[in-house]
Amino acid sequence: MSRIASVAPVLPERSYPQERITEALVDLVCPPGSPAAAKAPLLRRLHRSGGVQRRHLVLPPEEYAHLDGFTGANDTWLREGAALGLRAARTALDRAGLAADDVDVVLFTTVTGVAAPSLDARIAAPLGLRPDVKRLPLFGLGCVAGASGLARLHDHLAGHPDDVALLLSVELCSLTVQRDDPSTANLVASGLFGDGAAAAVLVGERRAAAMGLGASSPRVVATRSHLYPGTTDVLGWDVGGTGFRIVLSASLADVVEAHLAEDVKALLAPLGLDRADVTRWVAHPGGPRVLEAAARALALDPGALAPSWTSLAQVGNLSSASVLHVLADVLADGGVEQDDDGGAPQRCVLFALGPGFSAELVLLELAP
Repeated sequence: MSRIASVAPVLPERSYPQERITEALVDLVCPPGSPAAAKAPLLRRLHRSGGVQRRHLVLPPEEYAHLDGFTGANDTWLREGAALGLRAARTALDRAGLAADDVDVVLFTTVTGVAAPSLDARIAAPLGLRPDVKRLPLFGLGCVAGASGLARLHDHLAGHPDDVALLLSVELCSLTVQRDDPSTANLVASGLFGDGAAAAVLVGERRAAAMGLGASSPRVVATRSHLYPGTTDVLGWDVGGTGFRIVLSASLADVVEAHLAEDVKALLAPLGLDRADVTRWVAHPGGPRVLEAAARALALDPGALAPSWTSLAQVGNLSSASVLHVLADVLADGGVEQDDDGGAPQRCVLFALGPGFSAELVLLELAP
């Protein structure tokens, strides 16, 4: 088993109401006088209906028009992403009461920029990581990677119970908007995704005991991964000369509604549990249709996914960092209320979905 010692969500300092971002993107994606100009009313309508009220961006909205194609966007990702990731990692370690040289393994994930050496290697020295730290930089998991990162580090810690693991997600989604693409997928994405990062510190059971974490820290109990056959065209990137062009199928929510309940059942059944035993749900805020499909599939009460809806409204979809932001909000809110079992741990299912099309589910125990 493993325990989550801390979660640190961070955001760029610049924050803008959705309306301002929309108008800047109308000029970028549907410029007047271009063939795409006719799509401007659709862009505005999609932005208004996306459930997003504000987003944090690494650049002022008007500056995206001046980026030098994919090169300029990726250079900005590397510069701004390194600073944001360093802040997230330092905050997570401080909250856990650990130093950077305590970290034995780092899992870094992103789907909004590329670099070799990877971003985690570039911030290793400023952060103070040991030269012998194990690194697992991941690209391509997209929105599912925050949950996948928790699950894969849990797998590592099961065999290394004295280790400290750092999960770092950096997603600057605004840099991927395509200015030459008036497709519905690009218009939807331009109104949904924001910029942000998050870090989490996980420790093995023996390390948790030595730190005195005990039942006060969330415990990872079980995980489940599911790669759905025949769905590779549902979500992802079409990578080309202009960078990352989004692939976003209208069938995405249908896949979620068709499969999520069975995945949750498969996660819980080996432990003798079912959905009625789950007190809290931490869902990746993929968008209104995805959250609505998840609620229908799981027959959840109104408000069960409220933290995810709130996160979507306040910061948008942050890809892999989003589910960690929601988890941090749930933990900061006191986790769960105490029930008739007094001090018994409460069960929380954290889940996210991403390219593949795939799902990752993590069962947590939270202290009341």
